[in-house]
Amino acid sequence: MPSRYRIKEYNSDTIYHLFNRGVERRQIFIDEQDYSVYLSYLKTYLIPKDTLSLQNILSNPQSSRKEKDSANKLLRMNNFSESIHMLSFVLMPNHFHQLVWQRDENAIDSYMNSLNTRYTSYFNRKYKRLGPLCQGVYKAVNISSEEQLLYVTSYIHRNPLPLISQGLALRDWKYSSYPNYLRIRNDSWLNAELILNNFPKTGNLTYKKFVEEEYSEKNTDGILTEVCIDDL
Repeated sequence: MPSRYRIKEYNSDTIYHLFNRGVERRQIFIDEQDYSVYLSYLKTYLIPKDTLSLQNILSNPQSSRKEKDSANKLLRMNNFSESIHMLSFVLMPNHFHQLVWQRDENAIDSYMNSLNTRYTSYFNRKYKRLGPLCQGVYKAVNISSEEQLLYVTSYIHRNPLPLISQGLALRDWKYSSYPNYLRIRNDSWLNAELILNNFPKTGNLTYKKFVEEEYSEKNTDGILTEVCIDDL
């Protein structure tokens, strides 16, 4: 039966919750290098490509062969900085979540296919395996209201709770956008302001309070009906 999350048509200027997990629920991130590589791919795809600097490396006779090979590779690589804006994400051992704002109608499909192909190739080479890494095509849910938008970001950022050891906090999970929301980290390829603008900088209602205290996992009015990884 086709998944109800496999959207066939996307709209421009629309926010989508993207998610998937490892085939047979296996781990897709095994060690710190795996997380770091995936994050480096996100950075490469979502930061504007500095084409002029890369071309200067190629034209400079003092550039090494290694530098030129790297510049050539980056010039050929896809870039989605103008069509995909990352709002929040979390990487977990056997699954991931991304909340993205798609500016162009067909950007998500190209972006996710490129990201999955590249990471799967890395993972299979490293662990000497063959075949797909994730469970079918990535899943997508259209975010249709501001209330849903806020609660989905909270759901995403609360994902590491089962893995947090005693004495640690959600902010300690490095493979999440949550530290950006708490101003601990500043990834230039992530736009947290769209969400944070809904919360006052002072007073009782802060984003941290919303995520760690106010959030409820109840499917009130169907807000969270469409975001559970267990439904994949």
